Amino acid sequence: MKENTALRLWRGHTVHQRSIPFSHRFKYGLALIDIDIDRLDDADQHCALFSVERSNLFSFDRKDHGDREKTDLRVWAEHQFEHAGVDLDGGPIRLITFPRHAFFKFAPISLWMGLDPAGTLKGILYEVNNTFGQTHVYAAATPDGTRHQHSADKVFHVSPFFDVSGAYQFTLRWSDADLRLIVTTQKDGAQTHMATITAKAQPATSTNFLALALTKPFSTIAVTFGIHWQALKLWLKGAKFHSKPKQSPVRTTIAKPKKTVSETAPRLERTA
Repeated sequence: MKENTALRLWRGHTVHQRSIPFSHRFKYGLALIDIDIDRLDDADQHCALFSVERSNLFSFDRKDHGDREKTDLRVWAEHQFEHAGVDLDGGPIRLITFPRHAFFKFAPISLWMGLDPAGTLKGILYEVNNTFGQTHVYAAATPDGTRHQHSADKVFHVSPFFDVSGAYQFTLRWSDADLRLIVTTQKDGAQTHMATITAKAQPATSTNFLALALTKPFSTIAVTFGIHWQALKLWLKGAKFHSKPKQSPVRTTIAKPKKTVSETAPRLERTA
């Protein structure tokens, strides 16, 4: 990853495929922002239709990420990377996430890309949120290469129609032009669910933001609506409902190279 612009867009789609105990599949378009967390002031001035911590058609707010408190985003992210054994040596950290749109934001997953000073990806944080206001981070080192695979035990409640068991397998490809993420859930030797993100990079111009607003006028709200709509479909199909468990105070899990995940993944950070 060599491009160092403060802000850009990703346009693409997400696919979810449930395999057990019945098949259920859906596909939605999506739009993401890709922001350098050390250059938020530059991103704020990047184009007329995007702002940082100010009202606009699209925006970004620090409090939507990290510890949701006053901790500097870089300090928080470096702390997570250190748990995964990743030293960025002061390199940039880029956050790929859903923008605020029409004063609303929900990001089921956000990707924190940790790079060294030369622009090589050294680590990734998968910041996962559920619709109950809870969050968890899966952190992983990314050895040299363009395709990164790692696994972690599932420890966070995401959907009431899946219990908190099994393991995730992550496959990531990321370049200046393309983003491809596959997350599969494995349980008892079978794949129970797969979620993908496939997207292409675009310049973060007012023209492209306006096109996004016109073609997907409720893009961010639609994420939450889509989650609840698909949940209703699963319920009507007879999917078993699992009550939300109390969240563990441990909020970070370390993902390991594929096929080395243990029965109980390391959980290293306790946060309030």
